[in-house]
Amino acid sequence: MPEGHSLSLPVVDVREEAKALRLLTSAKQIDAFAARHAAEFRPFTLFGSGDFRLLSAVWMRQFRRPFTLLSFDNHPGWDIRPPKWSSGGWINRALENPQVKSIAVWGCNNLEFSFPSRLVGNRRAAKTHRLLVYPWRRRRVRYPAYLNPLRIGNWKTMFMDWLDHNHDHPVYITIDMDCLLPGEASTNWENGRFTCDNIIWALRRLREKAEVLGGDLCGGWSRPDYNTTFQKLISWLDHPPTHEPMRQDLLSSNLVTLERLWPVLTGTPEDQPPGYPQI
Repeated sequence: MPEGHSLSLPVVDVREEAKALRLLTSAKQIDAFAARHAAEFRPFTLFGSGDFRLLSAVWMRQFRRPFTLLSFDNHPGWDIRPPKWSSGGWINRALENPQVKSIAVWGCNNLEFSFPSRLVGNRRAAKTHRLLVYPWRRRRVRYPAYLNPLRIGNWKTMFMDWLDHNHDHPVYITIDMDCLLPGEASTNWENGRFTCDNIIWALRRLREKAEVLGGDLCGGWSRPDYNTTFQKLISWLDHPPTHEPMRQDLLSSNLVTLERLWPVLTGTPEDQPPGYPQI
């Protein structure tokens, strides 16, 4: 991490091998990565760009108790198309974990819920309510009954209702910073509509009612670096047009946001952060 931040986190440097995991990869690569680094897994993990979102499903493998997954993300991660391991479909890998009893994804602000785009989402899991998706409502979009569109004025009420019905199991929290407004996070993807204060409010309400089992935080911008031509091609097709942010933009948004979110996510004082791996 750059100098000047207030968090002191031990680092597991896997940048070279992570090239093969960026955006999409194979089950063989995932299993090999998990086997090499299982001893370094911790309940809370800070890692890289949202291109590595699929690793959230890997960090959860360390738990042996049933839990609920709560995700704050600008993208639902529910795409059922191949490849099996991808940032766009990582929620489906989490659903395969027998310890995951239910999943709620909050704050999606992209176009994946318009027709026909939503047809490639995991509608089966959504219709059975094992997967609850809460996108921001868009004008002129008609939402099917298996989606739960939010408005700025009602999302807190809806969150408390979800929490009242989903605190029997401990909760694993995962946050992709692309769920935040553009001024609060520089990411490799489109930004969402939450503010940092919104996420802090939700985390505090959650801790009042439920046990937090663990969590992770990702989404900060990083320069794309891939292992294969196929990864580069999919990246070019999937990513929005972006430019490399100025260093000052990263310092003024991502680090400030991280220093506010991390202590609340982990439940620790700001001046005594626990040591968790960072990729």
